[in-house]
Amino acid sequence: MRRREFLPALALSTAAAQTPAPVPSTGRLKQCVTRGVFGRGMSFEDTCREAARAGAKGYDLIGPNDWPTLKKYGLIPTMYPPGPGGTISDGINRKESHDALEKRMHAAIEESAANGVPSIIALSGTRKGMPDREGADNCVAFFNRVKAHAEDRGVNICIEYLNSKVDHKDYMFDHIGWGVEVVKRVNSPRIKILFDIYHAQIMDGDIVRNIRDNFQWIGHFHTGGNPGRHEIDDTQELNYHFIARSIADLGFSGYIAHEYSPTAGRDAIVSLNQAVGIFTV
Repeated sequence: MRRREFLPALALSTAAAQTPAPVPSTGRLKQCVTRGVFGRGMSFEDTCREAARAGAKGYDLIGPNDWPTLKKYGLIPTMYPPGPGGTISDGINRKESHDALEKRMHAAIEESAANGVPSIIALSGTRKGMPDREGADNCVAFFNRVKAHAEDRGVNICIEYLNSKVDHKDYMFDHIGWGVEVVKRVNSPRIKILFDIYHAQIMDGDIVRNIRDNFQWIGHFHTGGNPGRHEIDDTQELNYHFIARSIADLGFSGYIAHEYSPTAGRDAIVSLNQAVGIFTV
């Protein structure tokens, strides 16, 4: 290279080095985080700063008191936390809980709509001897009580699919077929499934086929590596690159939240950047 060509090139490279690196694009998929991906010891505000820096759009399962901090960093609360939709042990499969939960759900729908929260989590609850058919009927009945309000306000209610083999013994919505039957019967564009890929792998496997076959009923995703619910890299059994591309190719417009726990000894921020990179397709 001649000197006259070298000097402009050097000036350009120097200017580029002094320019702050842009926030990475998340490609076709809108990614968000959960508190657990940061491990322990980091303040909530610091987690928001790092999530935004990594390219996340939002933060799952964070209550209203912390929404101003999310806003400060350009994040949105992507899923209203448990409560209005029951708990893992006592969920919407209990008819005796419906009156109280319905009041909470209506309030959460209004609060979510007013603050740009796209989804509210719901939980089936555990069986405690209840037949799956009865539990499904009860969940359908609850959703039918609140679906019109959710439709009017443009808020999704997503019932979470969890495993009953390792983490949540006796949980009722532990196979995709049960949840799909429930949301099909409710037949509302605002009643959806929260498809947790980690739990789904433990219970049913065949992840991409199950996503493709039931795509119209899925409103939200969670990620996590199996076994152990750690990073979604080559230390676990799923090919998350392929899963990410498959979801994007279906035209998914909702949010995908990373919900793994960092492996001991690994840098949580490095792991987060890696996870966001895997889903940048």
